[in-house]
Amino acid sequence: MEGEQSHENHPPSMVAEGDDHHIITKKQGPTFCQFQGFWCRSSLVPNIISFQKHFQALDDDIIVASKPKAGTTWLKALVFTIVNRARFSLSNSPLNLTNPHKLIPYLEITVYGQDHIPDLTSIPSPRLFATHLPFAVLAESSIKQAKSRIVYVTRNPLDIIVSFWHFIRGIECPDWPLVECFEMFCRGEEGFGPFWDHALGYWKESSEKPHKVLFLKYEHLKENPIQQIKRIAEFIGFPFSVEEERAGAIEEIKTFCSFSNMKDLVGNMTGTMGRLHIQPKELFRKGEVGDHINYLSPSAIERFCKIVEEKLSGSGLAYDLPC
Repeated sequence: MEGEQSHENHPPSMVAEGDDHHIITKKQGPTFCQFQGFWCRSSLVPNIISFQKHFQALDDDIIVASKPKAGTTWLKALVFTIVNRARFSLSNSPLNLTNPHKLIPYLEITVYGQDHIPDLTSIPSPRLFATHLPFAVLAESSIKQAKSRIVYVTRNPLDIIVSFWHFIRGIECPDWPLVECFEMFCRGEEGFGPFWDHALGYWKESSEKPHKVLFLKYEHLKENPIQQIKRIAEFIGFPFSVEEERAGAIEEIKTFCSFSNMKDLVGNMTGTMGRLHIQPKELFRKGEVGDHINYLSPSAIERFCKIVEEKLSGSGLAYDLPC
């Protein structure tokens, strides 16, 4: 059974094999409630209901979708820069002074959190929004009625677990044991989860309607950012011209939106965001692929891999999991 146990060769926070008495049963992390088949903070429920009831998607809307800690900040920066490259040079980009989450706000957290019936008519076209919501519970207008496009990014769920654990410890629960975070994900009770249902919803829609949903993997973005940036640009209707490619525009955007550059911009080093007063720097920890091996034991990794493989079985969606 998985428990929390220190080991001389492991970080103190590692999830490793242990006896039953090592399991911490008292919940110390964030609290989620089940709503419409997924899990979220109860404070978001009124926002989600208002969003579902009132949001009217436009044909040229672009929505960035993801589970938390799956590469959202990076994708927002890329989408914003691609869309606005004719309007702003990189040296004058609002991203130099403003965090990507403020430039592409979350529908269920920010837009319908500040006002349950917001006036969105003054937002210039194309409107850029983001969401952590599962595909099945998006507003009806954004699913069926409009031609709006959704760019979805997912990530190795083992890395999501570790990244989410660090994030929550940094903003609200400094003593939250990794074992509790791990068990929460195994049960599928994490924010906007279960992970597998979230990924499958967007995967199926991208397979059936590739013009509607672009399904990206964080690892592919890391491995070949130039290729993936071109894919994003073409999908959202802002393809690069031959002249731009020859001039190195894609390479410049890749460098500008890179982890190493973004984390040092003024907009990501100062101020706070949201109800939890999140400091932007909390969004930039490592961004590495495979960091979970430094925190999760082989048995924990194997256990979670089996859960994910079972949940995704027969779907055609697969992750390069170390099982």
